[in-house]
Amino acid sequence: MSAFMSEFIFSAAAIPHRCRIPECGEDGKLHEIEPEWIGKAIPEANSGYSRCERYAPTNIGINGSLDYCPAELFNTAETISCDGFVYARDNSVVYEFDLGCQDFLRAFAGTLNSIGTLLVLPITGFFSDRFGRRWALVISVFNLALIGLIRAFSVNYPMYLALQILQTTLGAGTFSSAYIFAAELVGPKYRVMTSAFSSSMFSVGQVILGGVAWLVQPWRYMIMALHIPCFLIISYYWLLPESIRWLLSKNKNEEARKVLENVARVNKKSISEKSIQALMFTPEGTDNNINADKPGLIKQIISSPVLLRRVCTTPIWWITTTFVYYGLSINSTGLSDSIYLQYILTCAIEIPGYFTAVLVLDRIGRKITLSSGFFFSAACNIAFVFIPSDLSVLRLIIFLLGKFGISVVMTSLYLFTSELYPTEYRHSLLAFSSMVGRLGSITAPLTPVLVNYWHGIPSMMFGAMGILAGLLVLTQPETLGTTMPDTLAEAEAIGRKPTV
Repeated sequence: MSAFMSEFIFSAAAIPHRCRIPECGEDGKLHEIEPEWIGKAIPEANSGYSRCERYAPTNIGINGSLDYCPAELFNTAETISCDGFVYARDNSVVYEFDLGCQDFLRAFAGTLNSIGTLLVLPITGFFSDRFGRRWALVISVFNLALIGLIRAFSVNYPMYLALQILQTTLGAGTFSSAYIFAAELVGPKYRVMTSAFSSSMFSVGQVILGGVAWLVQPWRYMIMALHIPCFLIISYYWLLPESIRWLLSKNKNEEARKVLENVARVNKKSISEKSIQALMFTPEGTDNNINADKPGLIKQIISSPVLLRRVCTTPIWWITTTFVYYGLSINSTGLSDSIYLQYILTCAIEIPGYFTAVLVLDRIGRKITLSSGFFFSAACNIAFVFIPSDLSVLRLIIFLLGKFGISVVMTSLYLFTSELYPTEYRHSLLAFSSMVGRLGSITAPLTPVLVNYWHGIPSMMFGAMGILAGLLVLTQPETLGTTMPDTLAEAEAIGRKPTV
């Protein structure tokens, strides 16, 4: 899933470009960016030559060539906007659809990508809680693969953008579906490891994306190389059983029994009838048969101060996490000269962060791990502002440590949020938190613009948000050692009684 959320970074990557100069024999979009005569035709800018302006032609009746273009052809006292562009590479939609200086349109692909992930989460949460974790996963992956493959054949930029938002709206629930599915398939003993493994696979997917984009640079072929293998994941419907927790929450006891018996048989273990009955027994007052008589989810949230406080708090954690996580990735363009290498580097540093969370989550608890991750990342981001630019190695280390800290948060966040909510509403409320959190990823692409006012604004914003989120974590109960709640009453009881 991570590869598809970030693929636009390469398919819609900015390409060095300048005005096309037909007076010098340029009649296409692919020419040398800085020929010897460039200073005669294009004015200088803060960083090299202007990308969007050129000197006006004098129209003296002669033309130059690609090898020789005299200064007499241009009026250096007058500049005009480009009427065509020359690009350094041809492996992006920027070249294909001649976007040139339309930076807003190019960046809009990333914005639509984040908006799509915002729209999909409540849909996937409802579908998953209503029809099952397995169906939600398979349908999401199929949509992701099919629409992504079609997008590789876009004939214009509006089509590319429309398919971008359609793909994420119908398929971006893949990760949350897979995470909930995995969390409910394992017991408390393996919950932290499952969370870290799921998160690390998110980073591995981004590293793979960087490698694929490096090896398969034409954007159409890159998209096809990423999406075609996804159709194999549809086989999970036949390879994986449905979540036992979901089956029991929907009173599908016979199906749950078959899954339990199959798991025991595969693991060469025996499970007694008494144990099966104990798992399926629903105490009086929590029977799912009375679900039809229960008030709706919104009414239950409003009537429960504990749940209301959590529903108001967890989205802020998610906004901060996505804002800092994607903001650091977007602002990392100065880490190296290669867009592929810098992307792989910033993604790879996340993996140690995820497994650091594994080492401490079951030792010091969810609250301390999550709040410490927020505070550590915030401290690194704030410190980054005050490190002189000539200390490039130190700046790189502090920057990567900030990404490391937010990666610790990422693993802890999914786990802690899912443990605070009951099974019957877990995916819906996790999806709600993640959905609101997408506001962070939507606004993160805007942070580089703020550098024009002061270079430290983005990093200071990342730091301030991290401190706020870290403080809010401390307002919630510890879930270390507790049983994942199945009902609203059990969720409300977390923190009121000794953990087991």
